[in-house]
Amino acid sequence: MPTQSPSLPRDSCRPIKATISASALQHNLSVARRCAPRAKVWAVVKANAYGHGLFRLLPALAGPGGADGMALLELDAAEALRDARVTQPVLMLEGFFSPAELKTCARLGLTAVVHEAAQLRMLETARLPGPVDVYFKLNTGMNRLGFSEAAAPAALARLAASGNVGNITVMTHFAEADGARGVKGQLAVLARMLDAMPGAQTLPKSCANSAAILRYPESHADWVRPGIMQYGCTPFAEHEASLETHSAERLGLRPVMTLRSRIISVQDLKPGERMGYGGIYTAERAMRIGVVAVGYADGYPRHAPGTNEKGTPILVDGLRTRTVGRVSMDMIFADITDLPAAGVGSEVTLWGDGLSADDVAFAAGTVSYELLCALAPRVPVDVVA
Repeated sequence: MPTQSPSLPRDSCRPIKATISASALQHNLSVARRCAPRAKVWAVVKANAYGHGLFRLLPALAGPGGADGMALLELDAAEALRDARVTQPVLMLEGFFSPAELKTCARLGLTAVVHEAAQLRMLETARLPGPVDVYFKLNTGMNRLGFSEAAAPAALARLAASGNVGNITVMTHFAEADGARGVKGQLAVLARMLDAMPGAQTLPKSCANSAAILRYPESHADWVRPGIMQYGCTPFAEHEASLETHSAERLGLRPVMTLRSRIISVQDLKPGERMGYGGIYTAERAMRIGVVAVGYADGYPRHAPGTNEKGTPILVDGLRTRTVGRVSMDMIFADITDLPAAGVGSEVTLWGDGLSADDVAFAAGTVSYELLCALAPRVPVDVVA
């Protein structure tokens, strides 16, 4: 009698699904707290919590074991947090862009980063319902946002003199906390800038991003700002050696997002046969190929390699293999030649539990931030404890 292929799951028309772990998020926040025990924690939740869904994670962020405050840059998201009765501090990482947005910040009790002269002028001239707490951003070498060494003393004096300004916190951002240069040079610039501003030394400070939290205790100050680490990925992923020595697993981090699908078809290739768009992979031997229901329309990176020279890591039934062929809109190909038990219906992990998004991103020439943020709205999402 002919053998029958395993049937696909009946609970979904298409088997792709993302799972978001609230307990993993809280665990990763606890790692940040252990590294910086004297600092408060801003959970960086911009870009819809790095693609995880801000309101999916809100109970974990706002409840016991959560963060001391939330940092983002989308004003509509900040308004939604206040509408949801979130009373924790909310930090607007790029501040405000108009007098109307400044008034909204004041009305909602948001903390606003002030990083350039136009924002300072708006604060001085606005008629607000109450003072706004500000983060006074200094450019110590990132050369992206922040007041320069020459401009900072006068800017701080004007902030302190404005009746529209409440509490002031000094802020900077590190450019190379994950690299060889580290933070020593920028901390030296910060110290020099603070010495040049009367009263600045006594102000609270916020400097450390994920990499600095994990590597440089001298940078922790009063508030730390974990970003990628709270979602369970390493901030040290630019080089393969760093992935090995500073992997998320070695840092004690747990993946918050796991993206899974299933094999929906199996193709048997003869030596020399090509597959997929452009035929970029040629079978070098007899092969079994699993067609997986995921593609770039789901957020899987189209540029993930699948050539004869290089593939992208993938798990099939928990076993590591590689992709072959070009990523298409709705499907990718997995090499299951050496996985005889795999077939139609086999579970495939694209990233997450058992396969770090860092490994997938490195193979694809990008960073895990991009993968997580790119999860498409059409992908069903489950939130688990």
